[in-house]
Amino acid sequence: MTDKPKIYVAGHRGMVGSAIVRALLGQGLAIEQIVTRTSAELDLRNQADVNAFFAQERPDQVYLAAAKVGGIHANNTYPADFIYDNLMVQANVVHAAHTHGVQKLLFLGSSCIYPRQAPQPMAESALLTGPLEPTNEPYAVAKIAGIKLCESYNRQYGRDYRSVMPTNLYGPGDNYHPENSHVIPALIRRVHEAKLSGAHEVVIWGSGTPRREFLYVDDMAAASVFVMQLPTDVYQAHTLPMQSHINVGFGSDVTIAELAQAVCTAVGFKGAIRYDTSKPDGAPRKWMDSSCLNGLGWTAQVGLGQGLELAYADFENLSGLPP
Repeated sequence: MTDKPKIYVAGHRGMVGSAIVRALLGQGLAIEQIVTRTSAELDLRNQADVNAFFAQERPDQVYLAAAKVGGIHANNTYPADFIYDNLMVQANVVHAAHTHGVQKLLFLGSSCIYPRQAPQPMAESALLTGPLEPTNEPYAVAKIAGIKLCESYNRQYGRDYRSVMPTNLYGPGDNYHPENSHVIPALIRRVHEAKLSGAHEVVIWGSGTPRREFLYVDDMAAASVFVMQLPTDVYQAHTLPMQSHINVGFGSDVTIAELAQAVCTAVGFKGAIRYDTSKPDGAPRKWMDSSCLNGLGWTAQVGLGQGLELAYADFENLSGLPP
């Protein structure tokens, strides 16, 4: 690999991919060193097109941040899409990277890979120790397959394909769709619309009791670049050949009720919060054990309050709505 590597960021228009591009540029990479394609330009589900792309561009490194993602409603409504699209994208990109000589690749997974009742905080060793959360099982199975795909190419071909498992992410570039988004962007939109309409209350799905950990997306991008740049011997000393993924979390969690109040504060909504207990809660708790990554020298920098203010500013810019 040259001293000016060509780096392909798959999914650069998504929340995580765009943050990785920002992180790489912030480290001094020239824009021409970063290769990107929109989904209209390259369908990562198409094996022939992906192979042709790698043959043409010959990247030195790959950040695999492309994925079909969504919240509980989207996962329940489109389970076939979630498992098929993610399996195809991962298989095509990883195999094409290997075929065309890419030695270093970083796969981005999800905290939903862990069992629904995994001990908290969830350590890397909890993988495949119990049943998954039913509401997002197809997506989780695809992400587990991505980890094992990387490990298998490492074991059989000596590649250096690494995996990081982020906790719940939020921040600039998020999806604020009213039905298919994750919890923070969904709350930001709902609370913002309640403020604009002068509503006296905002309705939140579920009981408010589940606990979740949230990580600002630029922290996730920084962690991704950090893990990718670790010397091979250091990475291998902190992982196992068949347990090679590393958790990336903030370090603490909050209840959904506490999160909802924090979003109301960031948005400036003064009304009441009502919980619709007829809607699903999802897993009771999802808190990552990030001690491995912390031991390697990385910790999150952006707290929830600051992160929500930045996320709300991003939503206002995207929506074009008045504050």
